[in-house]
Amino acid sequence: MQTKQTTLLVVGGGPGGYVAAIRAAQLGVPTMLVEGEALGGTCLNVGCIPSKALIHVAEQFDATRRYAGNSPLGIHVDKPRIELGQAMGWKNGIVDRLTGGVGALLKKNGAQVVRGWATIVDGKTVDVKAASGEDLRIQCEHLLLATGSEPVELKAVPFGGNVVSSTGALAFSEVPKRLVVVGAGYIGLELGFAWRKLGAEVAIVEATDRVLPTYDEELSRPVLAALKRLGVTLHLGCTAEGLAEGGKGLRVRSRQADEFVLPADQVLVAVGRRPKTRGFNLESLQLDMAGNAVKVDDQCRTSMRNVWAIGDLTGEPMLAHRAMAQGEVAAECIAGHRKHFAPLAIPAVCFTDPEVVAVGQTGEQASKAGIACQSALFPFAANGRAMSLEGTEGFVRVVARKDNHLILGWQAVGTGVSELAAAFSYAIEMGARLEDVGGIIHAHPTLGEAVQESALRALGRALHI
Repeated sequence: MQTKQTTLLVVGGGPGGYVAAIRAAQLGVPTMLVEGEALGGTCLNVGCIPSKALIHVAEQFDATRRYAGNSPLGIHVDKPRIELGQAMGWKNGIVDRLTGGVGALLKKNGAQVVRGWATIVDGKTVDVKAASGEDLRIQCEHLLLATGSEPVELKAVPFGGNVVSSTGALAFSEVPKRLVVVGAGYIGLELGFAWRKLGAEVAIVEATDRVLPTYDEELSRPVLAALKRLGVTLHLGCTAEGLAEGGKGLRVRSRQADEFVLPADQVLVAVGRRPKTRGFNLESLQLDMAGNAVKVDDQCRTSMRNVWAIGDLTGEPMLAHRAMAQGEVAAECIAGHRKHFAPLAIPAVCFTDPEVVAVGQTGEQASKAGIACQSALFPFAANGRAMSLEGTEGFVRVVARKDNHLILGWQAVGTGVSELAAAFSYAIEMGARLEDVGGIIHAHPTLGEAVQESALRALGRALHI
């Protein structure tokens, strides 16, 4: 077995791992990265990027079909159809360009990529079963774990056959006639919306009493209305019990103990993700854990000296941008710099229709923390840009302290609100107050005016409502 040495060895080439490797190499740290699949991890290959590409295809097709009817815009289209193979090819092309770009960035900055599967020997040694078939042992001074997460599997409905995770739901060869989605969180709803707009009959099964249960109810109402408007069937307060005989249906049990069968050509199980801790001998390190996640401090250090962990492996929130930020922190600490992972807020975006954004605290969360706060919302029904986009549903809401008006959180639901996430984060991280946001000149006509107006309304001096 060939042996190589490096200062930093990164296990996992997802958003956290590749960012950490690039930043460490920029800082002069000899760096190697091990990845058994395509660079970019779940996010670039079978998550964030391809799902948003599929959502875009679905939105364009749905709009075209609406234009074939009675469009208020005066646009008319005859017999719209979709060639799914071509659409999937376009989606895959985006993925290929981005993953290729990651490889080029790693090479440009001097980080060496090893294609293969890692097995931990100890805190300074990793064996790699290389894709080329040649085994390799890598010894390092610092070991950074960035193995990501994997879909949670239901015991009653295991993956296989026509039961798929989000990965499978991004690669259907044809539009399923009947799709049942188990889980009404952001992954299940994003893909449920997309396949409904592409022509599938979609039913959603959710154990709680509402969709998007991790978001506050006021944000989820416009999403619920859109699901109903699209003809998506909702079975709330229900659980999946297993496939029906023959596999062409899902047995579902309601809270009242009634059992029924939902016909299904495909079943998407999207009930969450868990840290990927299995398959690479992580347990041999005997690290301190936080539940099923690796426990780290605010510099991404684990309980073992010079062993670091970032991203989904370290638990919630399992978001690519959190992993990237942690990757930078870990790399700079390994290079001898003083840095801490201590964000005031991490934005969360749900790319449903309409989109949902949450940054920082809600009013309820602030109150539970003992903070006297005030909140105000501005509806997109009073925003000119929203009207011109046919997207007047939803609002922007701000939460601030009562005593000094320091902004604690933002929430928004509406067409295109994902692009407001950066402004929301800036305001919180830079310590803005209601007066700061209210006094900034916002471009007209833009959705961003609703940000300013919500702050003005919280101050009791809204101009356009």
